[in-house]
Parts: sequence; structure tokens; C-alpha cells
Amino acid sequence: MVGIRTQKIADQLGSLGEFIAGQRRAAQLTLRQLADQTGISNPYLSQIERGLRKPSAEVLQQLAKALRVSAETLYVRAGILDPADHPATSVEMAVLADAAITERQKRVLIDVYSSFVKENLRTAAKGQDTKITKQEPTDKE
Repeated sequence: MVGIRTQKIADQLGSLGEFIAGQRRAAQLTLRQLADQTGISNPYLSQIERGLRKPSAEVLQQLAKALRVSAETLYVRAGILDPADHPATSVEMAVLADAAITERQKRVLIDVYSSFVKENLRTAAKGQDTKITKQEPTDKE
């Protein structure tokens, strides 16, 4: 049982490292450039990409910010969060995977998409408040 669990963790780390390396390449960053942007040492980042090290949540957050992916995506890939509770949006993944646009264009598209989602959530929440208010009985009734 322990061997299976250890292998699963090793597979997750490899998958995480491969994902980070792929995102770095898609962002057209060298290992050294990403290390400089995140404040993570070049050798440690290399070990993460090769699946030899398990990064902390703080390191994953720094990488997520630099690579313009959600920290939750990296947390799920690292096994910190349950994938069932944090599904990646297909829009964000599609934008990040698109090789036809630049990294700057990807950032702008994701920022616009995120702002639309947040605005819709705020509007929906206000709508719920309004509905609740309208449904409450008044003294005049």
C-alpha cells in the first residue's frame, strides 16, 4: 500500500513538474527567467520541473502568478486540493494552451474573462438579495 501511495505521489510530482515546464515554455521563458521572476533558485526550480522536489503552497503560488495560471490549478496538480472541488475552467485552459496568441494576449483574455465571471457573480448575488427582500412580508399586507 505504501509503495502504491508513494508511486502516486511521484506521478503527481512528475505531472506537476511537466505542467510547470510546459507553461514556462508556452510563456517563452527560460528556466533562469522564471526563477528570477519568482525568487526561486534556478536549481530548485529545475528539480521541481523534473519531479524531484515537492514545492510548498507558497512556491506554487509564486509560480502560478508568474505563469499566469490559477494557484488552484497548481494546488490540484500537486495533490494539495481535491480536483473534484476545484475544476479548471475550460476557457482558461483553452486560452493558456493556444499557441496562436502571445502571452500578453493570453493574460488580457483571462483577465477579461475573470472580470466577466466576477461581475456575473456580483450581479447574481445582488439579484438574490433583491428577491429575498421582495419576498418578505410587509406590515401593510
